[in-house]
Amino acid sequence: MRNVSGAAVLPDTFVPLRLSDRTFALKALAVLFGTLFLASASWIEVPMVPVPMNMQTFAVTLVGALYGWRLGAITVLAWLGEAMIGLPVLSGGAAGPAHFAGPTAGYLAAFPIAAMLVGFLAERGWTVGNVVRSFAVMLLGNALILALGASWLAVLIGGEQAVALGVMPFLIGAALKSGLTVGVVEASRRLGRTSSEQ
Repeated sequence: MRNVSGAAVLPDTFVPLRLSDRTFALKALAVLFGTLFLASASWIEVPMVPVPMNMQTFAVTLVGALYGWRLGAITVLAWLGEAMIGLPVLSGGAAGPAHFAGPTAGYLAAFPIAAMLVGFLAERGWTVGNVVRSFAVMLLGNALILALGASWLAVLIGGEQAVALGVMPFLIGAALKSGLTVGVVEASRRLGRTSSEQ
């Protein structure tokens, strides 16, 4: 498949929302909705030290899988930009530039990268047709977030403490959220297919 300039274009059929060919206005609306969704997921929080547990990683991987790698990354970056300028969109309604230098900085930096990774694999069909493979993609996104987050945390508190406090408590949650993401993506894909057939 090629666009009007003759350049090869990857098919968007594996990304349920199929936003790549939509108008700019619709894409902007999708980004706005995505940032609201990310903020809402951030407010669902279980207080933990030094990093709270919430639904952010679920939202990040879902946005990547539904939007594709480009728009997924743009949406996550827009959400982080909102946090940077002081909007209460982070975990527990937090905001401000201090969060981009403290214990959570590595996790925040990992979010757009994880959205890109999941979106990239989704565009290549890795999140459809095989539940195990789709789960592996979502788990990979979560693992990337934990790895990059713990790497920065290790600078602050040491490697052993970073793994103990910034990785181990979140492993079960990562698996559960990966499974939930797979279910939502599959439901979205089936809904989109049904709508297109009508």
